[in-house]
Amino acid sequence: MKHSTRRIATLGAFTLSAALVLSACSGSGDTSGGSTEGSGGDELTSVKLQLQWLPQGQFAGYFAAADQGYFEEEGLDVEIIPSGGDIVPQDALANGDVDYAIAWVPKALGSIEAGAEITDIAQIFQRSGTLQVSWADSGIDSVADFEGKKIGSWGFGNEWEIFAAMAAEGLDSSTVEIITQDFNMNAFLQGDIDAAQAMTYNEYAQLLEAVDPDTGEQYTDADFNVISYQDTVGAMLQDAIWADTARLADDADYQDTTVKFLKAVVKGWIYAAENPQEASEITIAAGSSWGPSHELWMVNETNKLIWPSPDGIGMIDEAAWDATVKGALSAVNETGASPITEEPPASAWSNDWITKALDELKADGVDVTGDGFEPIEVTLNEGGN
Repeated sequence: MKHSTRRIATLGAFTLSAALVLSACSGSGDTSGGSTEGSGGDELTSVKLQLQWLPQGQFAGYFAAADQGYFEEEGLDVEIIPSGGDIVPQDALANGDVDYAIAWVPKALGSIEAGAEITDIAQIFQRSGTLQVSWADSGIDSVADFEGKKIGSWGFGNEWEIFAAMAAEGLDSSTVEIITQDFNMNAFLQGDIDAAQAMTYNEYAQLLEAVDPDTGEQYTDADFNVISYQDTVGAMLQDAIWADTARLADDADYQDTTVKFLKAVVKGWIYAAENPQEASEITIAAGSSWGPSHELWMVNETNKLIWPSPDGIGMIDEAAWDATVKGALSAVNETGASPITEEPPASAWSNDWITKALDELKADGVDVTGDGFEPIEVTLNEGGN
């Protein structure tokens, strides 16, 4: 059986201090808020983190931070709460149900315009991981080729890069047929979609681990045209950590917790980059249903969206933020809706808290930029197994 190979991220000179590497795993704690007792007898501050999807490699750094004891080292007992689409992370944060949330920037901007008082405090993904995939012989090589074609879109706020890129090409939803796509590639493989939406770390892997019925072997990169939205003006910032704006302004304890939380998260993502195999196993243990090669692929591709981070992991690049806002203002979906209709408030993002966290880590000798980031190869097995 032929296997698809891709590059997976590892780090050379990009290392944690020995104290981080030797830290103990944290146990589960009280999720009712307030404080709990850590393994050393010290009280831990209870924190709730809302993910935007189910446990998987996309969130490996958070699970690694818990597993490796980095949250506990910072005096925190963090409950990581999954979503399966039934929870809107930024709304859970705005409603006071959780302390922090992971959400794509354009989705959160829509919630802010609707009244949510939340702030992007760490832009974990520095690059867009969204793709549009067509068959190699389809003639769909760019967004300009979408006209008259069946274009797959998940909706639920995941579609805005598609429509921003189309707007830049002078296309709108009347020029294409928008097909509501499930979070898999079945409709594309069955020929119901000409160009399907995919994430580098998930759906594209589903294609490469599927078997071509004509050959009996797995598909390869050569079978597809891949349009990366990162290479278009439609590129938007994705996974970010959001916090409560009012609490950041007025609550000294929350401010302190925020810096500690970000420090632990950064350590977790460094661990995931240095130890992708172990990080993938941690996410599987945390409840991911993906097979081992698919999970390893996910961790790898997620790392590529984060590292290297020349300004430091989590720092918000103002130019990328402005481009995201511009794209969100220009995007119009098939129902005539846009994610936002006006510029977001200045409180929508801040580098203050991630800067404090990175400064403290750098003082401890931690490399937070990932200059030594280098890829290795990983194999996708049939079915992701």
